[in-house]
Amino acid sequence: MAAALVAATGLSSPIGAAEAKPNIVIILADDLGWGEIGAQGNKEIPTPHIDSIASGGVRFTQGYVSGPYCSPTRAGLLTGRYQTRFGHEFNPGGGPQAKNGLPLDQKTIADRLKAAGYATGAIGKWHLGAAPEFRPSKRGFDDFYGTLNNSSFFHPEIVDTRKSDDPVKMTEEGFYTTDAYAARAVEWIDEHKAEPFFLYLPFNAQHAPLQATQKYLDRFAHIEDPKRKTFAAMMSALDDAVGQVLGSLEKNGLDENTLVVFLTDNGGPTGQTTSSNLPLRGFKATTLEGGVRVPFYVQWKGHLPAGKVYEHPVIQLDLLPTALALAGVEATTDDKLDGVNLLPYIEGEEQGPPHESLYWRFGQQWAVRNGDWKLVASRIDGFKPQLFNLAEDIGEANDLAAQHPEKVAELKAEWDEWNADNVPPKWEAPKGAAKKKAKAKGKAGRRGRKRARATAG
Repeated sequence: MAAALVAATGLSSPIGAAEAKPNIVIILADDLGWGEIGAQGNKEIPTPHIDSIASGGVRFTQGYVSGPYCSPTRAGLLTGRYQTRFGHEFNPGGGPQAKNGLPLDQKTIADRLKAAGYATGAIGKWHLGAAPEFRPSKRGFDDFYGTLNNSSFFHPEIVDTRKSDDPVKMTEEGFYTTDAYAARAVEWIDEHKAEPFFLYLPFNAQHAPLQATQKYLDRFAHIEDPKRKTFAAMMSALDDAVGQVLGSLEKNGLDENTLVVFLTDNGGPTGQTTSSNLPLRGFKATTLEGGVRVPFYVQWKGHLPAGKVYEHPVIQLDLLPTALALAGVEATTDDKLDGVNLLPYIEGEEQGPPHESLYWRFGQQWAVRNGDWKLVASRIDGFKPQLFNLAEDIGEANDLAAQHPEKVAELKAEWDEWNADNVPPKWEAPKGAAKKKAKAKGKAGRRGRKRARATAG
C-alpha cells in the first residue's frame, strides 16, 4: 500500500502503512486580499498561525483561483474543473428554493473521498446552492455546519446537519461565525481522529459586512480608521481560528499525517473592506491579478519541505487531483479534470511548470496566462485586451500589446480554443453585483496607498 501511494503521489519518501491515507484539511478565507497576511509581507496585522502554514510548508508565489468571485471559485475547487465547463460562472442568486447551484452532474471532492473511505465534513460558508438538492449533505459531505450563502457574522442562519438540513437563526448573544466554525472544526477533528478525514473549512471572514467582537477590536485600538480596525480584528480572529485547528491536529498527533491547505477564494474588494491586493492591480470581480492571484500555502509536516517557495503558477483546481493522489484514488480521462497533482512538482520529481497555461472567463472579462505573458480583458480597462509580462510587471501597469501584436494574436487564439470547450452560464449574474464592485477602485483612495506602503514589505 505504501509503495502504491508513493507511485500515486510522486513523493520520494515512502509513507508508512499507518499513514496510507493522510487527512486533508482545506481552509478557505473569503475576499482576503493578496497583501493582508504576514507571510505576504503585512506588518500591520499579526497572523502567526496562518504564517506557520507557509513557513512549515510550501508558499506558492503565483497561486491562482479560476474565478474572481466567491461561488465560481468554490465550484472549481470542489470539482477540479474550470467552472465555465459546466456553467457555474456567477454566484447563484435567488432564495432557498432557487434551482441555481453547483450542477448535480458534477462530482465533488467530497463525493470522491467519501467513496475512498474518508469521513467528510464542511464547516463554514457553502454558497453553492441553497435548495435542498444542492446542499452539502447531498454533495458528498457527511456533516455540515454553516451558512448556505453569504451571511452576517452575528446571528446568521446556520445549518447543523446533526439536527436538521434546514437553516436556523442563531439568536444567542456572543455567537460569532469565525469562533463558532473554529470550535466545531476542533470538535469534528476530535471525533474523526481515528479514521482518514477530509475537512473543508470555508470561513466567511473577510467578507462584508465588517463585524468583529470587542475582544479582537481591542487588539487594534491604535488603528483610527474604524473600517480598517474592524477588518484587522476580523483578520486576527481568523488567524486565531486557524491556530485552533492546527493545535487540534497537533494535540491529536495528526499534524504529520495531515495535508493542510490555506488560500482565499479571490482578491479583496478594497473599497468595501479595505483589503489590500497591492502590489497587484485590480480587485475582486476583475480578471486582473488583484482579482485572481491569492495567498496559497500547503503544509504536510515530515513529508513536504518546510519553508519552500514555489515559483511556478498553480491554481485551486489542483487541490482535488492532489487530494485524490493522497487518497490513492486514480483520476481518469473521463473525469475531465483541469487541475493536476501538485506533489511531484513540489518534491522536484517534475521539474517543469504544472500548467503551460491558465485561463479565466467571467462574463465579458477574460484572461489567459502562458509563461510570463498574460493577455487580459478587464472591465477596469473597458474590456480592451491588454498584454503584460508578469515577470517584469507584476502590477500590470505597462500594456505591451502594441509592441507585441503577434503575442496578442497567439494568446487570443489559445484562449479561444480553450473557451470552445466551455458552456454558456446556467444563470445570469445577480443584478447590481458588478455595479457595486465597479466602485471599489475609486473608494480605495489615499488611505489604501498609504497602508500599502506600510504592509507591502
